[in-house]
Amino acid sequence: MDFTAYALLLTCAFCALFYLLWPRKSSKHLPPGPYPLPIIGNLLQLGKNPHHSLTKLSKIYGPLMHLKLGSVHTIVVSSPEIAKQILQKHDHTFPGRKARAVTRAHDHHETSVACLPVGTKWRSLRKICREQMFSTQRLDTSRGLRQEKLQKLRDYVQKCCVNNRVIDIGEAAFVTSLNLISNTLFSLDFADYNTDSSQELKEIVHRLMKVLGSPNVADYFSIFGSFDPQGIKREAEICFGKLLNKFDGIIDSRIQQSVNNSTKKNDLLEALLEISEGNQSELSRNDIKHLLLDLFVAGTETTSGTVEWIMTELLRNPSVMSKAKYELKSVIGENVQVEESNISKLPYLQAVVKESFRYHPPGAFIARNKGENELEINNFVIPKDAGVIINIWAIGRDPSVWSNPDSFEPDRFLNSEIDYKGHNFELLPFGSGRRICPALPLAHRMVHLMVASLIHNYDWKLEKGMAPEEVDINEKFGLSLQKAIPLKAVPFTQ
Repeated sequence: MDFTAYALLLTCAFCALFYLLWPRKSSKHLPPGPYPLPIIGNLLQLGKNPHHSLTKLSKIYGPLMHLKLGSVHTIVVSSPEIAKQILQKHDHTFPGRKARAVTRAHDHHETSVACLPVGTKWRSLRKICREQMFSTQRLDTSRGLRQEKLQKLRDYVQKCCVNNRVIDIGEAAFVTSLNLISNTLFSLDFADYNTDSSQELKEIVHRLMKVLGSPNVADYFSIFGSFDPQGIKREAEICFGKLLNKFDGIIDSRIQQSVNNSTKKNDLLEALLEISEGNQSELSRNDIKHLLLDLFVAGTETTSGTVEWIMTELLRNPSVMSKAKYELKSVIGENVQVEESNISKLPYLQAVVKESFRYHPPGAFIARNKGENELEINNFVIPKDAGVIINIWAIGRDPSVWSNPDSFEPDRFLNSEIDYKGHNFELLPFGSGRRICPALPLAHRMVHLMVASLIHNYDWKLEKGMAPEEVDINEKFGLSLQKAIPLKAVPFTQ
């Protein structure tokens, strides 16, 4: 039984009993919002695509809106001005994300850098990520690895070009991202192109992103916390378990290599094991596995999804594709491998990436949780312990913020100071403040290089003679917003 069915069942069962006891929302203090039904509140108004539903509601009730999701007060923010207050001015009063049923699978919430509240352990894990994986020095050192994986992508595209074969763009991007992350973490390739080797891992990651983003009855009614009525935690237990077991095997193998005095690897796992050997109270084996889990899942799904969306819009907008290709040939030349040092010299490609982050953000929401005290914003009270959802999808489509928001127009970012590094609150694909995505520097490099590698020396035609305007742009809602129908196209050269 799905989430909506459970919500309806609860309504029918308890509506009459609790209606008279249901507390009315105080219009004097809380932000405006739709009137909640007894027991379930506004849960039914989330729908299958909550980012769409909340965007429509914000047009009625405003950019600071209150919902009652079950027993949980939830504040929805849909403007850059209020997002700035939450993420910058009052950042310290929103310490983290409330542990949800799904993140309690394998006690992930106790060790996950994505779930932990701001504190000593969270700071330690963030520092490890920053220094051992995402610092400029580390990224520059691993530049050759990324070029190697990108060359494999180009070789695959070239083979398909010669054989006039259709490429699943999302799948190709996923394999590239997967191998980049697996090599950065473990010095191992996890998949090959056009084989089934990546399918199991891709399915696990997709399943995880779906359950991590799914509304869950158990999160809104504490009475159901231990019952898992939708099976969401059970699904997460299975997916987390498979990945953690895989990491266990890799760690055991690495430790055995160390015992045998094998040459040390220059990867994150080696660095983490060295830290753990020096001080297990700072970083235990369990901490290592759950940190690897965070990095692995987030690093593969969001990067590959972003590349698929960019290629979708380039194929839907041939004039944009032509401008991007012309810039690459003018700046880089033909039949030359694009380097990371070239990115800063490609303003139109950068504008294409920014426009895709506006129009198709990797995730629809930034989630925060209010601390123990109330907070007043714009003369409205944010209750203590309230959940806060910043709808960055809505901000990216807001006509008061963007001209022609429903059109893909990279030119809007030419000669613009707006960037996505957390300082411009109208464009927040990686978040902002202390909890900004630590992988932003790596994602910046990989997205630009993967797109450039796909279009630099190749033209593309849609499968089965499909016209550009026929390309579907519907989304699958989850922790990340994936394309509902995979993008398939054939590379060719003139």
